[in-house]
Amino acid sequence: MRDYDAVLIYDGECPYCSIAARTLQRLDDVGAISWYDDAAQAFLDAQFGEEPFAMFLVDRRRHRVYAGRSAAQELADRAGTPGIVGSLVRDNYDRIAKVVGAASGRGRDPDDYHEIYPLGDDADALFDGLVAAAEAEPEALA
Repeated sequence: MRDYDAVLIYDGECPYCSIAARTLQRLDDVGAISWYDDAAQAFLDAQFGEEPFAMFLVDRRRHRVYAGRSAAQELADRAGTPGIVGSLVRDNYDRIAKVVGAASGRGRDPDDYHEIYPLGDDADALFDGLVAAAEAEPEALA
């Protein structure tokens, strides 16, 4: 099993999101898993008491869960993009998500989760399941 420091939970049915997730997997310490995967659903329920539909970056080392705009900015920062790119992605996250959703035929908007949350103990206990599922490489990325 690969030893990821962080795992990205993304819309695995969106072709654009899948391409972005494949690119981000090139970061050695970040795995990716579809939001639709059972391990992702269990993690989100443990962390939030529900399964919000949004992009999440779960960082076990920093004991944080970045959501929505915060996840987009953190990923841009980790990818080494100039600061302005991260700010543009963060500031336009909702607009980008709607355009991508319409283009992919998703038919739903992301839920309103955009903060940096402390990683809960129950969710932390499920982190290895996220890593194992990310290691298997979601079908959308194959």
